[in-house]
Amino acid sequence: MAIFYIWFDFRFTIPVFAVYSVFLETKIFETFRTNFADELTLLFLICGLGMIVFSRQKTEFTGLDLIRFKALSLAVITNTVFLLLSVIFVYGSGFMGILVFNVISLFVFYLIIFFFIKRKKSVEKSE
Repeated sequence: MAIFYIWFDFRFTIPVFAVYSVFLETKIFETFRTNFADELTLLFLICGLGMIVFSRQKTEFTGLDLIRFKALSLAVITNTVFLLLSVIFVYGSGFMGILVFNVISLFVFYLIIFFFIKRKKSVEKSE
Protein backbone atom coordinates (compact mmCIF):
# COMPACT_ATOMS: atom_id res chain seq x y z
CA MET A 1 0.00 0.00 0.00
CA ALA A 2 2.82 2.39 0.89
CA ILE A 3 4.51 1.67 -2.44
CA PHE A 4 1.31 2.51 -4.34
CA TYR A 5 0.90 5.68 -2.32
CA ILE A 6 4.47 6.94 -2.80
CA TRP A 7 5.39 5.76 -6.30
CA PHE A 8 2.06 5.78 -8.13
CA ASP A 9 0.46 8.79 -6.42
CA PHE A 10 -2.44 6.64 -5.16
CA ARG A 11 -5.60 8.66 -4.44
CA PHE A 12 -8.60 7.45 -2.46
CA THR A 13 -11.03 10.33 -2.00
CA ILE A 14 -13.93 9.68 0.38
CA PRO A 15 -16.09 11.73 2.73
CA VAL A 16 -14.66 11.74 6.26
CA PHE A 17 -15.82 13.05 9.61
CA ALA A 18 -13.19 15.23 11.30
CA VAL A 19 -13.23 16.21 14.94
CA TYR A 20 -10.57 18.83 14.17
CA SER A 21 -8.86 19.62 10.88
CA VAL A 22 -6.58 22.45 9.80
CA PHE A 23 -5.57 22.46 6.14
CA LEU A 24 -6.66 25.50 4.22
CA GLU A 25 -9.24 26.39 6.83
CA THR A 26 -10.04 25.19 10.34
CA LYS A 27 -12.87 22.67 10.54
CA ILE A 28 -14.35 21.36 13.78
CA PHE A 29 -16.88 18.50 13.84
CA GLU A 30 -17.44 18.57 10.08
CA THR A 31 -17.76 16.11 7.23
CA PHE A 32 -15.81 16.79 4.03
CA ARG A 33 -14.17 14.90 1.12
CA THR A 34 -10.45 14.30 1.28
CA ASN A 35 -7.73 11.96 0.06
CA PHE A 36 -7.79 9.13 2.59
CA ALA A 37 -4.81 7.24 1.08
CA ASP A 38 -2.20 8.55 3.54
CA GLU A 39 -4.38 7.69 6.56
CA LEU A 40 -5.13 4.26 5.08
CA THR A 41 -1.42 3.62 4.51
CA LEU A 42 -0.60 4.56 8.09
CA LEU A 43 -3.44 2.37 9.42
CA PHE A 44 -2.13 -0.61 7.43
CA LEU A 45 1.41 0.02 8.69
CA ILE A 46 0.30 0.23 12.33
CA CYS A 47 -1.91 -2.87 12.08
CA GLY A 48 0.72 -4.89 10.21
CA LEU A 49 3.53 -3.98 12.59
CA GLY A 50 1.22 -4.62 15.56
CA MET A 51 0.45 -8.12 14.28
CA ILE A 52 4.16 -8.83 13.82
CA VAL A 53 5.06 -7.49 17.28
CA PHE A 54 2.30 -9.35 19.14
CA SER A 55 2.53 -12.66 17.26
CA ARG A 56 4.02 -15.78 18.80
CA GLN A 57 7.30 -17.16 17.53
CA LYS A 58 7.37 -20.44 15.63
CA THR A 59 9.55 -21.97 18.33
CA GLU A 60 8.84 -20.58 21.79
CA PHE A 61 11.34 -21.21 24.58
CA THR A 62 11.39 -20.33 28.27
CA GLY A 63 13.54 -17.20 28.14
CA LEU A 64 11.60 -15.56 25.33
CA ASP A 65 9.33 -13.57 27.66
CA LEU A 66 12.38 -12.02 29.32
CA ILE A 67 13.81 -11.18 25.89
CA ARG A 68 10.50 -9.55 24.94
CA PHE A 69 10.54 -7.47 28.12
CA LYS A 70 14.16 -6.37 27.60
CA ALA A 71 13.46 -5.51 23.96
CA LEU A 72 10.37 -3.49 24.89
CA SER A 73 12.27 -1.62 27.62
CA LEU A 74 15.15 -0.79 25.29
CA ALA A 75 12.75 0.19 22.49
CA VAL A 76 10.89 2.62 24.76
CA ILE A 77 14.18 4.16 25.93
CA THR A 78 15.51 4.38 22.34
CA ASN A 79 12.26 5.90 21.08
CA THR A 80 12.21 8.44 23.91
CA VAL A 81 15.83 9.49 23.28
CA PHE A 82 15.11 9.73 19.55
CA LEU A 83 12.09 11.94 20.19
CA LEU A 84 13.94 14.15 22.70
CA LEU A 85 16.83 14.66 20.27
CA SER A 86 14.31 15.44 17.53
CA VAL A 87 12.65 18.09 19.70
CA ILE A 88 16.03 19.72 20.28
CA PHE A 89 17.53 19.51 16.78
CA VAL A 90 14.67 19.29 14.22
CA TYR A 91 12.38 22.24 13.46
CA GLY A 92 9.50 23.17 11.16
CA SER A 93 7.88 20.71 8.79
CA GLY A 94 10.74 18.25 9.31
CA PHE A 95 9.55 17.82 12.88
CA MET A 96 6.10 16.85 11.59
CA GLY A 97 7.77 14.07 9.60
CA ILE A 98 9.54 12.93 12.76
CA LEU A 99 6.19 12.83 14.60
CA VAL A 100 4.65 10.72 11.84
CA PHE A 101 7.63 8.34 12.01
CA ASN A 102 7.26 8.28 15.80
CA VAL A 103 3.86 6.62 15.35
CA ILE A 104 5.54 3.46 14.03
CA SER A 105 9.07 3.85 15.43
CA LEU A 106 8.36 2.06 18.72
CA PHE A 107 7.29 -1.04 16.76
CA VAL A 108 10.33 -0.79 14.48
CA PHE A 109 12.80 -0.31 17.35
CA TYR A 110 11.19 -3.19 19.28
CA LEU A 111 11.45 -5.59 16.34
CA ILE A 112 15.07 -4.69 15.62
CA ILE A 113 16.11 -5.02 19.26
CA PHE A 114 14.04 -8.19 19.84
CA PHE A 115 15.54 -10.08 16.91
CA PHE A 116 19.04 -8.83 17.74
CA ILE A 117 18.78 -10.06 21.36
CA LYS A 118 17.12 -13.32 20.26
CA ARG A 119 19.85 -14.00 17.73
CA LYS A 120 22.54 -13.17 20.30
CA LYS A 121 20.97 -15.65 22.76
CA SER A 122 20.70 -18.40 20.13
CA VAL A 123 24.38 -17.94 19.18
CA GLU A 124 25.36 -18.16 22.86
CA LYS A 125 23.33 -21.38 23.29
CA SER A 126 24.87 -23.03 20.23
CA GLU A 127 28.44 -22.41 21.46
